[in-house]
Amino acid sequence: MTVMCTFTLGVQGKALLFIFVLGLGGTFQLGNHLTLISSPTMFIKEFINSSWTQRYGGAPGESTAGMIWSAVVASFGLGGLIGAISVQWVTNYLGRKRAMIWNNAINIVASSTMYTSRLANSFEMIMLSRFLFGFTSGLGGSVHVLYLGESSLKELRGMVTLTAAIFLATGKLTGQIMGLSELLGREEFWNILLCVPAFFSVIQMATLPFFPEAPRYLLIEKGDTEQCRKALQFLWGPGEYQKEIEEMLVEQEALRGQRNKTLWHLLKDRSVRWQLLTLVVLNEGIQFCGNPGISMFSFSIFQEAGIPVDKIRYVTLGVGISEMFTNLTCGLLIDRVGRRVMLWAGFGAMATIMVLITTMLLLKDYSFWIPYITVSLIFLFIICYGGGPASVSPPLSHEMFVQSYRSAAFVFNGFIKWANFSIFGFIFSFLLAGLKSFTFLFFSCVCLAASLYFFFILPETKGKTPLEISEDFRNIRVCSSTTNDICLETKL
Repeated sequence: MTVMCTFTLGVQGKALLFIFVLGLGGTFQLGNHLTLISSPTMFIKEFINSSWTQRYGGAPGESTAGMIWSAVVASFGLGGLIGAISVQWVTNYLGRKRAMIWNNAINIVASSTMYTSRLANSFEMIMLSRFLFGFTSGLGGSVHVLYLGESSLKELRGMVTLTAAIFLATGKLTGQIMGLSELLGREEFWNILLCVPAFFSVIQMATLPFFPEAPRYLLIEKGDTEQCRKALQFLWGPGEYQKEIEEMLVEQEALRGQRNKTLWHLLKDRSVRWQLLTLVVLNEGIQFCGNPGISMFSFSIFQEAGIPVDKIRYVTLGVGISEMFTNLTCGLLIDRVGRRVMLWAGFGAMATIMVLITTMLLLKDYSFWIPYITVSLIFLFIICYGGGPASVSPPLSHEMFVQSYRSAAFVFNGFIKWANFSIFGFIFSFLLAGLKSFTFLFFSCVCLAASLYFFFILPETKGKTPLEISEDFRNIRVCSSTTNDICLETKL
């Protein structure tokens, strides 16, 4: 069955609608929450000062106000970390579909808390709602990729799981647009602005119950072959899907007698060390490549580049649009080019661009046109990021592990991702203040290291089953040793 034929079957089924509905409550929510908070920052700080003054009869000290705002920011990261590490327990207990539905319910509760915080004159309610937003983002983002991967056909696994990155970028862009002063980015609307994600949660809660549970989950974990077949037919159109079911049965047989691994078992198992190391390198590369800094501190970066203040918000919108469209385009390439090439080439290009950005920032005062070259390089960087690491991360993190390891692997992946998010959010402003333009050289070194790792170590996973991919990782040979202690060369 060719990729094009399979895609046609997907159109005959309800896979495209399923991907859309699932995305609204998954990584789209995370993207929304990452950018929605930027626009009303000053309004929230003023509300905190006003609330404190009315409650205690005097304005809070500068250190107190700063500590409260830091708690508001940190609560999102803490919630995300707890949500990410709870994914295994939640999905094992509820399954994939019900986990998403309950996650949306929590998001609606968080939005209600945020909306009423202004009426209750309580900044503590803002902290609570941001914590819950973080929890639903951490849990929902992980379940989203897990659900997608276990519902896709092997030929389209890369393209389908890549949509998680597309919805993340779309969520960021939607948050930036809604935060414009022409829409909800005004003082009287800040609590409404931060409740926007609840609208999309309601849509998913109303529609997701009509879709089936993940086919791989139904067969491998529940042992229900007939329900698995019905789920595949519902999503991808008419057919017996005997080949797909046989591959799942082979994996089920290989895992017979094995219970789902815990995080502790995963960390102790030498047979998955290379997969875990790959997750670490991938997450560190993505978090410290510079793109999260551009997203979180775009105003400071573009101001440093010399862009007029009144034009910065439109340039930031352009960054969001570039990332979204690059992710969309990448969907046509990932199952043709392969994951490995897109990773080492993407990180390699990003390393080069970061050196050029540093050079342009140092020369910005020599000519009026240099800031615009800098902005162009940032856009090019976003294109390489969206067309490489950002797009490959969801499918790769899913397909490297067999079913019994996958939930624990998502816990590990989520922990690294959210821990990095918290660390980066804390240190980046200090890096930018201390190193200024040379901050981007640090990012360049990270990108170069990641590129070399994926070029020399990572085996290609395109078009392979999880069992085949696991075998390829076991055959990785570095310095005369392997996970099986046999001397061979790395398979690329």
